Parts: sequence; structure tokens; C-alpha cells
Amino acid sequence: MSVPVIAIDGPSGSGKGTVARILAGQLGWHLLDSGALYRLTALAGAARGLDPADEAGHAALAAGLDVRFDMDAAGAEHVLLDGRDVTRELRAEATGNMASVVAVMPAVRAALLERQRAFAAPPGLVADGRDMGTVVFPSAGLKVFLTASAEERARRRYNQLKEKGLAANLAGLSQEILERDRRDSARSVAPLRPATDAVVIDSTGIPVDGVVNRILVLARGAFPAI
Repeated sequence: MSVPVIAIDGPSGSGKGTVARILAGQLGWHLLDSGALYRLTALAGAARGLDPADEAGHAALAAGLDVRFDMDAAGAEHVLLDGRDVTRELRAEATGNMASVVAVMPAVRAALLERQRAFAAPPGLVADGRDMGTVVFPSAGLKVFLTASAEERARRRYNQLKEKGLAANLAGLSQEILERDRRDSARSVAPLRPATDAVVIDSTGIPVDGVVNRILVLARGAFPAI
């Protein structure tokens, strides 16, 4: 690829979103949070009263999402969907579960594919998701599959939700994470799995900065110009 891309995949709660944001900031590269696009599609469907199983309806929404990603003066994220601030809804666990259902729909994935690829622009892109290295950016110069134990991922997700003032139940999160893993890994289109040339990093017990530093070392080897 003419634009350098770091593709970071992994299951829910593995820390890939946090790591990707830090990497993009340190490198001065663009960021693609692909999970946000599926969450937004699910939110748009719910707002319009679509049946959760309506694949054609969700695909049509995915193709024409009216979305804006903003940052306030303090650097906090703000996401607008159809002109409505959905920042808190977007990160809620219920939205993640809805997105996991929508994400198994081939027509939705096809509708979002080119939209995701359009994020690759100079000077580079850090893309996080579940099929970045296998489907969306198969020629990425660096592919990372970030994982952690289910218990660790549930704890991380619990702490994230509590920090944002959102309701959370640790036992419930553990069950939801295992169910989402099953659904993401078993789907017929772009199942969750490491690319054959991905570097697998188990982040259980490793602080975020340790994971970031390891990927930066890999990135400097893959992209000597950075």
C-alpha cells in the first residue's frame, strides 16, 4: 500500500481501541475506529425502529450514515449521528451488543468496506477492529492481533464504563464478552481471527504503555521512515 497502515485486530475488551488512539496520536497518523461504524449503524437502525434482523435495512443505513466525529477543546470525543449527539450511547455495552449482531450481516459489511478503506490517507493510518488485517487492509505493512484473557477483558470494560458514568455489572460483562467472542468468531463473513502474518500480542497483565511501546518498535521496523 502507498499509505502506511497499522492494522490492529482483536476481541472486545482487548484494549485495541485505547492502544490505537495512543499510537495514532504519537505518530500523527489518522485513526479508524471501525467498531464505531457498526455501533452507529446499529444505533441508526434502533432509532428508525428497524427489526434487528433486517439486513437490507441496516445495509442501506450503513451506506448513507450521516456521521460527524468531533473533539472538544479538552480533547474529548463527540460523535453526532443525524445531527444528534450519541457519544454516550455509542460506547454503552448495549450498543456494543447490538453492533455485534449487525456486524454478522454480509450486506452491512460490504456497505462499510470502502468507507473504511477511505480512511487510509497520508501520512498513515492506525485502524482498529476485528477484520482490519484480514479483509479491510490485507496489504497493511504491520498487522497486530491484540488479545487478553476473558476475565481481564471484562474487568477492563467494567472500569471503562464506570469511568464514563455508565451502568455496568462485572458478571454480566463476562457473559456478554464470551457471547460476543462466539458470535464474532463464528460469523460466515470476516470472522474474528488473526491474519496469517499478524503479530499476536497477549496484553493480559501488561499496562497500556507497554503494549504501545511494543507496537511502536514493530512499526519502526515495518516503516523505517517514521
